[in-house]
Amino acid sequence: MNLACLSERARVLREIRAFFDARCFTEVETPVRIPAPAPEPHIDCPPSGDWFLRASPELQMKKLLAAGMERIYQIGPCFRAGEKGRRHSPEFTMLEWYRANADYSDIARDAEELLAEVLRPRRSAALPRVTVRDAYLRWAGWDPVETWDQDRFDFDMATKIEPNLPKEPLFLTDYPAPAASLARLKSDDPRVAERWELYVDGIELANAFTELVDPVEQRRRFELAREERRALGEADYPLDEEFLDALARMPPSGGVALGVDRLVMLACGASSITDVQCGR
Repeated sequence: MNLACLSERARVLREIRAFFDARCFTEVETPVRIPAPAPEPHIDCPPSGDWFLRASPELQMKKLLAAGMERIYQIGPCFRAGEKGRRHSPEFTMLEWYRANADYSDIARDAEELLAEVLRPRRSAALPRVTVRDAYLRWAGWDPVETWDQDRFDFDMATKIEPNLPKEPLFLTDYPAPAASLARLKSDDPRVAERWELYVDGIELANAFTELVDPVEQRRRFELAREERRALGEADYPLDEEFLDALARMPPSGGVALGVDRLVMLACGASSITDVQCGR
């Protein structure tokens, strides 16, 4: 715990709220303890009785979009079992925001403006975009859109792609469809999903989608993810039927999850996530 970083954390949180309040977003607060997390391989939620501590408020926030809310954001605690390191903590703070009648390009513009306000020394115009396909062809020597290999994709991301990304902020865009189970596919190439990740100084800061709003397709993808989790020996999460029912009423939307602790690390030059978390 670094006291100077904690002061910077308070500033960042104030400016995040001011940013979204000025743009007519409504701050919401959804439950931390949930009955059914999204079944994503390699993301494990700590159990809490018969329920789970959330890894993300995503499904609950999308239910609010389906109920008629149009611009919402949330800052709150999230949990992931087994994650510990210089940039990872089993408990961390997430910022998520969603916009109805928007896509991942609209969310990217939000992120550019937010970054310019919070990381003031780095203020810039539109950030560069690099497609996942181009990044892998350049630095890993293969095309994950043409030939999907989950293990190779994950290994090369950690060892070849992220280490070669420039220090300046950029969007890594248009992920292979199997790497984006909650995202809409591109109309001109359904092998590619409308997903981006924002990197700054080689740190993954945010993950965004044009949201999938087809309940039948989302159920199919969730079932495939559950099969993969079972094959890996991971906990088999139940499906959130309330969320799947709500998707039929959800408008076309864009959304993003941004790691607040990592944003504060960048703002104050911290080398470890524990420097920016209170009481650590």
